[in-house]
Amino acid sequence: MVRFARLCLHVADALLVAAFIYPFLDRPARRRRLKRWSAQLLRILAIRLHVTGVPPVDAPTLMVANHVSWLDIFAINAVQPTRFIAKAEIRRWPLLGWLCERGDTLFIDRARRHHTRDINKTMAAAMRGGDAFAVFPEGTTTHGDVLLPFHASLLQPALACEAKVSPVAIRYSRADGSLCVEADYVGDKTLVESLLQLLTQPQVHLHLHFLMPVECAGLHRREVADEAARRIATWLGLAVPCRRAGTTRDPTA
Repeated sequence: MVRFARLCLHVADALLVAAFIYPFLDRPARRRRLKRWSAQLLRILAIRLHVTGVPPVDAPTLMVANHVSWLDIFAINAVQPTRFIAKAEIRRWPLLGWLCERGDTLFIDRARRHHTRDINKTMAAAMRGGDAFAVFPEGTTTHGDVLLPFHASLLQPALACEAKVSPVAIRYSRADGSLCVEADYVGDKTLVESLLQLLTQPQVHLHLHFLMPVECAGLHRREVADEAARRIATWLGLAVPCRRAGTTRDPTA
C-alpha cells in the first residue's frame, strides 16, 4: 500500500511537470529530468537496476532491445534518456500514454498503410538533428524466456543516417535468479494487473546489458536486425530467432 501511494504521488508529480515545466526546458534539461524520474520510479517499485556494458553516447544512435514489460522504457531512460517508437495503443493508456507522448515518443499505427514509412522519415530527420531513438523490433512482448525474430523496418533510418545500432538485452529476475514473470506485460494482462502483480514482489532485479554496436556498413537492414537479435539472444542464453524461409512476411520488415 505504501509503494502504491508513493507511485501515485510520483505519477502526479510527472503530470504537473509535463504540463507546466517540460515544454519550457531545453533538450539536456528534459533528459536530466526524465532520467531522474525514471530511476525514482524503479526505486518506488522495488526494482533493482543492474547495468552492464557501455551505453551509447554518440549521436546518431538507435538502440534495439528485446521487449518484456512496459517498464523497459523507463529502465532504459533511467540510464540513457532517449526517444522511443511505440505502438499506437500505448498512447491510449491512462496517464502513462500521455506522459510518453510528452516525452517525445513517436507512435506507430501499423493499421495505417505507409505509416511506418512516415515514422521512418520523422526518425531520420530527428536523428540527423542529434536525437537518439530506441525500438523493440520483436513487435510484441514476451515472458523473457524466448526471443522473437526482429522486424527490420524501423532500422532503416539508422542505415540512412549511418547511425550506430546498439543492441540492449533486458531480463527481469527474482533474488534467486529465476525469471520474474510478474514483471512482464504479455497477452491479455492489463496495465493495472501487471502493476498489481509487480507490487506483490518484495524486489525485482532488472538486468540491462548494453552490447557492442553493430557495424552496419554494407549490410541490409534485415542483416542488421538478425545480428542484433543474435547478440541479444546469446547474452540472455536464449535460442537465436530464425526467419522461416518461404513464409509470407510484412514487406516493410
